[in-house]
Amino acid sequence: MIAYETRTGKVILSNEYLSKLIGNAVTSCYGVVGMVPRGSKQKIIGMVSKKDYMDKGIKVVGDADKISVELHIIVLYGMNINAIAKSIVNKVKYTVNQATGITVEKVTVKVDGIVE
Repeated sequence: MIAYETRTGKVILSNEYLSKLIGNAVTSCYGVVGMVPRGSKQKIIGMVSKKDYMDKGIKVVGDADKISVELHIIVLYGMNINAIAKSIVNKVKYTVNQATGITVEKVTVKVDGIVE
């Protein structure tokens, strides 16, 4: 959870909100097929709830000044992974900054699978 004070009050951003915001940005990038659950907790939730949720495969760490994001994705076979990763980094940084005003310091993209 990220909280900070403004002149009009206190703003609290949950990790779930940031994860869903980032998940929507990532899955809208060309060449990204989907997200992969990271950690045992997300894998268990994925097995129990058969629906696709936007915050899987995303880890957000930081405070109100800057955050770091780790992503686990699946890409389409034959695509340039470097170009996809650059697109994701730019889109995540822009989307988070526009929606929250928080600077994204680092985006780590981990390709966990390739699908034809």
